[in-house]
Amino acid sequence: MRRDQLADFLRRRREAIRPAEVGFPDGPRRRTTGLRREEVAMLAGMSVDYVVRLEQGRSSQPSPQLLGALARALRLSDDERDHLFHLAGHRPPPADGVARVARAGLIRMLDLLGDTPALVSSDLGEVLAQNRAAVLLTGDHTGFTGDRRYVVYRWFTEPAARAVSPPEDREHHSRQLVADLRAAAGRRSGDPAVDGLVDRLQAASADFRRLWAEHEVAVRRAARKTLLHPRVGPLLMDCETLVTPDQRQQLLVLTPADAETRERLELLRVLGIEEFPTGATDTPAR
Repeated sequence: MRRDQLADFLRRRREAIRPAEVGFPDGPRRRTTGLRREEVAMLAGMSVDYVVRLEQGRSSQPSPQLLGALARALRLSDDERDHLFHLAGHRPPPADGVARVARAGLIRMLDLLGDTPALVSSDLGEVLAQNRAAVLLTGDHTGFTGDRRYVVYRWFTEPAARAVSPPEDREHHSRQLVADLRAAAGRRSGDPAVDGLVDRLQAASADFRRLWAEHEVAVRRAARKTLLHPRVGPLLMDCETLVTPDQRQQLLVLTPADAETRERLELLRVLGIEEFPTGATDTPAR
């Protein structure tokens, strides 16, 4: 771990970001055009004290999870993210494996979308980043570990994950998830991350085994879904999926499909984030 270089890099990247790029106002009282340390801490979900110690070269070695959070908060490019990992004494996330850090350009798009719910996911359905509107809509899905990172795994192994969808829609949604995973498995033939996930799903869920055996393949780009939100009721959403050129990450944008849903989303924004029922919802369009 190269503490002095890590400290200098983090400080310079923080100072290079305009507050407006990440949703903070450009107030007249700012001493610098960049972010404050407390703003970086808020975006990365860590303490201000730890950010200070990192920038002063006094910290313990940050974990890969913490580095990923910092990379998202500082809007680092792929090359900058890899450099951050090297300075901290870790191997960067492999380019040929499951993408674990959202691309900087997609993070910026989340910021630009503002009150429109949007999230970034890997091609296996791990949510890598969400804007505030998406957290209000579906809960925070960036903190899962192990196989629970993947929407498809939670859907087939945790009954509570299906509560987001009306009972009459669940079979169709199950088929979509399996067909999308089959397409990813085809693109990444021989990838142990994909093969292992499929094997564990087949062992855990008879429903998944049934659908996987049917060999349906479909990469989803757009869909209309009903979400059962625990606070504002049913929401009819149009879901548009944009993929990166390498097809490893996706930007999912959710917009209200009718006036009633639009009104309920406005109410949700007013209510804000209170205690969100654990496991009560899941990402609706993976």
